[in-house]
Amino acid sequence: MKSLWAVAVLSLSLVFVQSRGFADMPEPKAKSENPNVVAGRKAVEAKDYKTALGHLTKAVQEMPNDADAHSMLGYSYRKVGTYDKSMEHYQRALKIDSNHRSAHEYLGELYLDMNQLPNAEKQLAVLKKACPFFGTCEEYDDLKKAVDAYKVKK
Repeated sequence: MKSLWAVAVLSLSLVFVQSRGFADMPEPKAKSENPNVVAGRKAVEAKDYKTALGHLTKAVQEMPNDADAHSMLGYSYRKVGTYDKSMEHYQRALKIDSNHRSAHEYLGELYLDMNQLPNAEKQLAVLKKACPFFGTCEEYDDLKKAVDAYKVKK
């Protein structure tokens, strides 16, 4: 019985020592975001799409497989009315990540801008599958509002 007690105390001591050792280690640093993505996002938030285009173009050159950067670049191109470039970057984002919800939302909005309601509704259906619970998907909700508003206008 004493040997079992000794093993238990020794085990607890080792756990304590190991946990103290980890407590002294610095936290892992979060992956820093590309400065051009950060600047591009700020420009988009300020509705300065021409500036965003410059930063986000550099970002996708530096990181060609970043779906977020392609989606934001497509958004910026759409906002300045360059639909072909917008389409190109949304499709690139979706090739990288076929479930990229923002790219599906923005692509649906692009289709509305191009008067292609059936294609916008296809993107809405994709988002509905990706977000099966009502109110859990901002991208679905936003595109749904845009589609409904489009139908009222037409």
